[in-house]
Amino acid sequence: MASEKKYEFSPEVEKRFQWLLTRYPTKDAVLLPILHLVQDENKWLTPDSIEYVAKRMDLSPARVREVASFYTMFRLNQKGQYVLQVCHNISCYLRGSDGVIEHIKKRLNIKENEITPDGKFSLERVECLASCGTAPVLQVNGWDYHEELTIEKVDRIIDDLLKDKNAYPDYEKRISEGSVA
Repeated sequence: MASEKKYEFSPEVEKRFQWLLTRYPTKDAVLLPILHLVQDENKWLTPDSIEYVAKRMDLSPARVREVASFYTMFRLNQKGQYVLQVCHNISCYLRGSDGVIEHIKKRLNIKENEITPDGKFSLERVECLASCGTAPVLQVNGWDYHEELTIEKVDRIIDDLLKDKNAYPDYEKRISEGSVA
């Protein structure tokens, strides 16, 4: 039986990793940006990639998993290209987040924590997204906030994502400047 190839940085991620090391005072400080790079390349943080990052950064795998599991923007399992996270904390709940979740489930024909057959979308119910005053709130891929949701807004968001309109054109610039964290 052939063994699967273990994860390693691609040449591009290696180049960015080396550059990032010159921009931060400690290796621990560069952990968030490098996890973003690895996830962008692989769509999620595999156990193999977490082990590799830990080794390259002289950190324990437990420390890397601890950081990755703390932030909702990191994916520790396979998800769709666009992860729709709907807050269901009290403010969002009282302003209709359950209806938003139900609408997305019907529109995409998926359940929570499932991936659409085309791999385009995942849906998650999450805790507070820190936007109580503009509830209900949906976050796409941990970056793109949509507030004061209505069913019409949700449909526009999904329609735009189907056309890859909200694909974060400034992300590459932000990561190179070290402003992604």
